[in-house]
Amino acid sequence: MDTMRDRFVDVTSRLLDEDPRLAVVLADITAAAFEPAQQRHPDRVVNVGIREQLLIGAAGGLALSGMRPIAHTFASFLIERPFEQVKLDLVHQGVGAVLVSAAGSYDWPAGGRTHMSPGDVALLDTLPDWTVHVPGHPDEAEQLLRHAYADGDRNVYVRLSAHQNAAPVAVGPGRFATVRTGTRGVVLAVGPMLDAVLAATEGLNVTVLYAATVRPFDAAGLRTALGGRADVVLVEPYLAGTSANEAHAALADRPHRVLALGVPREEHRHYGSIAEHLAAYGLDASSLKERIAAFLR
Repeated sequence: MDTMRDRFVDVTSRLLDEDPRLAVVLADITAAAFEPAQQRHPDRVVNVGIREQLLIGAAGGLALSGMRPIAHTFASFLIERPFEQVKLDLVHQGVGAVLVSAAGSYDWPAGGRTHMSPGDVALLDTLPDWTVHVPGHPDEAEQLLRHAYADGDRNVYVRLSAHQNAAPVAVGPGRFATVRTGTRGVVLAVGPMLDAVLAATEGLNVTVLYAATVRPFDAAGLRTALGGRADVVLVEPYLAGTSANEAHAALADRPHRVLALGVPREEHRHYGSIAEHLAAYGLDASSLKERIAAFLR
């Protein structure tokens, strides 16, 4: 199976052939994979080197000129390092771009803390009117990338990861999908956390919802899935609690409980592997089963 990043290169390269309004701005990351597209479209595939503030500034300038820019690098270099440019050159200017990241929270542990970005979605939550997609499979990534590219001139963040589920889910942008039904509460699995959540909730009488789009948050979908018992577990592949306020707001008119699981607010200074990081965060299937069962008990 290909990776989400592979699919991103393939889909975007084809879109460049189809739409003269599309431009891609890179900061060295994935540049080699885009070389064939750059040879065909040297004026619309631009590598600015490891200058991430310029990456976003150039995307903003292209958007001001009427282009639909896609900017890409690792999440920590796309959202955290040039955050001021995201805030000013895109949001404050009133223009839109598609930001497509790789490496996520823990995808490349050997790269160290500089290459980990568990706080990216929470940071974007401080800005208005962002759409945030978190696909869990390359097929979902393709669908959501195409939707992001065609989504007018909105600002859209597509968070790609090497951590992915075994099979895709039929997702509708902005809508949670029901994967399993039960009566003792709802477990909302975001993106690549679905396989672990399904294994963890096997035998538990809970509804499992799947979110490949987290902003806007599908409040109506969550309310519909809950039925009579308002116990919610959020399982996100980034900072724990990132969507807790959204869940609380969705259920503000009824008594409810929320357990927010994700990457904890503490420093993990070991390199390790993706699987080791998931276990350290309590996000592997066995840890999730214990934590979810204890909450619902």
